[in-house]
Amino acid sequence: MPTKNPRINVVLEKPLYKAVSELARKEGVSLSMAARDLLREALELREDIGLTRFAEARDRTAKRAELLDHEDVWE
Repeated sequence: MPTKNPRINVVLEKPLYKAVSELARKEGVSLSMAARDLLREALELREDIGLTRFAEARDRTAKRAELLDHEDVWE
């Protein structure tokens, strides 16, 4: 079935291909869908890591006296 979605070609080592193939089989999805879902999860994890680093840096530089507590924010 033709699709208008962009495509990429990826070369995998045999153990990685086997792992993705097995995951696709267990989940009852195509190899392409399994790879897409894994890429999506990896990107979300990277985003979470970046946001965590940003929050930690902000926390280190925050002046405690200027911070608002939960109740103050919702007033």
